[in-house]
Amino acid sequence: MQLLKLLQQPWHWAVAGVLIGLTVPLLLILGNKTFGISSSLRHICAACIPANISFFRYDWKKESWNLFFVAGIIIGGFIAATLLHDPGKVEVAAATQQRLSDYGIHDYSALLPPEIFSWGNLFTWKGLVFVAAGGFLVGFGTRYAGGCTSGHSIMGLSNLQWPSLVATTCFMTGGFFSANLIIPQLFKWLQ
Repeated sequence: MQLLKLLQQPWHWAVAGVLIGLTVPLLLILGNKTFGISSSLRHICAACIPANISFFRYDWKKESWNLFFVAGIIIGGFIAATLLHDPGKVEVAAATQQRLSDYGIHDYSALLPPEIFSWGNLFTWKGLVFVAAGGFLVGFGTRYAGGCTSGHSIMGLSNLQWPSLVATTCFMTGGFFSANLIIPQLFKWLQ
């Protein structure tokens, strides 16, 4: 019972950072594998789509370990969300609450604000812009950059790859620009 209480309480972000950081050398030692999540969608498409598209014509079975890795992330997330969640209220800093209240977000009962991330909100203009259009832009950026933030920022930077430094710099710049300039304007426009 004590272990369950320990697992349910909020942990410092550095614990996850260290564990993710240790994944890189572990994957390299256990078979020269690279850490990245977005490539798993390509593997799924190559396995399931019997088309003659050159992008999907490769030996995806050599990368099937990545599909098990992603499945483990999904299963772990489900277990954490259903069995190990903290029953207490999500703690949000006062300055963040003030800024979010300007956007119409007042409910902090869940990890994601239901004013944006809810099934009922998905089919509104706000939902379409933030979820559908945002998802498309993230997918486009991932493909354009040749990988996602985990692949470039965690794996690529640890291998001192120049393209990963450029991609990570662009990810961070785009994130800061969006969070501070675009998203506040979108919230004002969509309210």
